[in-house]
Amino acid sequence: MFEILAERKILEARARGEFEALPGAGQPLDLDEFPLVPPEVRVAHRILKNSGCVPPEVAQLQEVNCVARSLANAVDDEARRRALRKLQALSLALAESGPPRRGGLQIEPRYYARIIDRFA
Repeated sequence: MFEILAERKILEARARGEFEALPGAGQPLDLDEFPLVPPEVRVAHRILKNSGCVPPEVAQLQEVNCVARSLANAVDDEARRRALRKLQALSLALAESGPPRRGGLQIEPRYYARIIDRFA
């Protein structure tokens, strides 16, 4: 319920133009900085990022995206079935790999089937 109210307030403020004159409006975001991370930890994050190290869940999500692309591009039924089985296994592993989190692959079964049908 809180999210619905917050979204409504944001939309109302946008309609009134309250976001138009904010500092940095229209400028790209600097996604390389970690403003909420203490400076001494920020350096370590930058080193890890520059060396290509990513958290396990990020690597799993990258693999899920790769398999989803192969599912979408599958040319025959057998390739589609293999990709679908792998996608299901990866989704399950990702869901079980840590605490429940918003935005992960926690998809209701009725929507999951529609997503898979869309790829097929």
